[in-house]
Amino acid sequence: MKMNRRLFLRALGAGALGIAGGCDFSLEEGIFNPCLPDPTPKRLLDHDVVAKSWQGIDPAKFWDCHVHVAGVGDANTGVWITPQMNSLLHPWQNLQRRFYLNASCTEREGSVDEDFVRRLLQCLDAFPRGAKAMLLAFDFHYDELGARREDLSSFFVPNRYASGLAQRFPDRLEWICSIHPYRTDAIDELDWSASQHARAVKWLPSAMGMDPASPKCDRFYQALVRLNLPLLTHGGEEKAVHGGSMSEFNNPLRLRRPMDQGVRVIVAHCASLGENIDIDGGPNGPRVEAFDLFQRLMEEKRYEGRLFGEISAVTQANRTESTLATLIRRVEWHPRLINGSDYPLPAVVPLVSLRRFVKQQFLTDAQAQVLSEIRQYNALLFDFVLKRSLVSGGQHFTPVVFESRRLFEPTSSARLHHS
Repeated sequence: MKMNRRLFLRALGAGALGIAGGCDFSLEEGIFNPCLPDPTPKRLLDHDVVAKSWQGIDPAKFWDCHVHVAGVGDANTGVWITPQMNSLLHPWQNLQRRFYLNASCTEREGSVDEDFVRRLLQCLDAFPRGAKAMLLAFDFHYDELGARREDLSSFFVPNRYASGLAQRFPDRLEWICSIHPYRTDAIDELDWSASQHARAVKWLPSAMGMDPASPKCDRFYQALVRLNLPLLTHGGEEKAVHGGSMSEFNNPLRLRRPMDQGVRVIVAHCASLGENIDIDGGPNGPRVEAFDLFQRLMEEKRYEGRLFGEISAVTQANRTESTLATLIRRVEWHPRLINGSDYPLPAVVPLVSLRRFVKQQFLTDAQAQVLSEIRQYNALLFDFVLKRSLVSGGQHFTPVVFESRRLFEPTSSARLHHS
């Protein structure tokens, strides 16, 4: 039976949004990334919308702190993906893989890992000298006994692959390691990563299977403090990565434990999606918006200098207008917010609706037209210029949000020793 074309496109759109959850997208803006082969045209790079985006920002301080380095392991990189992503018996995960490949323009058979890096570097060529992307390694799921569980893992990006790329392209790339705290070799791996100039540690608790509030993490937290490495960890609901499905591990309130021990914590996406239990009122507390719990932590004086928010994905169609407006208007928060793109997700076209932003008066029609064209060439530049162009109540994200380097500089004697 032949599927109606409109129904097919809607199914594809739903699959794309399943990457991050939610709805409210425009098919008229397209489904697939066109992956135009030419560099970003000079007329776009010189456009007023782009030029204004850089006003007040020191490019040498622009470190996009949330860039996935993905692949399929076809170039001896050690990258691994669950077989379910290649199986038609798991249609949504298979469709996700296809959207990821299209978003990163890596559709040549046998050259996926190579093409991913090539396209990323091509996107970075449009940025001023000094601007960098921070590559994320990604660890396996581990159980409470410290055993690796590939059956509960979605993908794996080795620390040695991410660090190697950063060493090959030091003018454009930094890296962030990923280490499960329940591993028997967790501290040794953390020390090695620090010696190789890892700038932070990346966790996605629900998919990886770690509870940030567990005493099992304390030794790891002590090592983070010793090395002065921040922890970049997901907050709120997660739709992009399948795994252990332990959603409450993403509860922002569970991050009190590392912060109380002196760890600097960066909450990815500012916990801007989904609900969690308000465990401040006990384990059976009511379910509330995860973003409200993040706001609560931001308001607590004791966490100033220890709690930060990262704004990747906050422009996706599944985030609410009020959440985005709050992040833009709370100017006093901006020194504690940093930019990340969640690349390659900005190139999954249905996830970001420019028409919606025009309708909600975050953007003008003219800005949206320029951004729509930029997106066809360069998802990284699109994400940055979009965020800098957004306005709410007459306020924009201020330049300090995009000078993320300040959170990742080596300052302690221990960290300097490893540098």
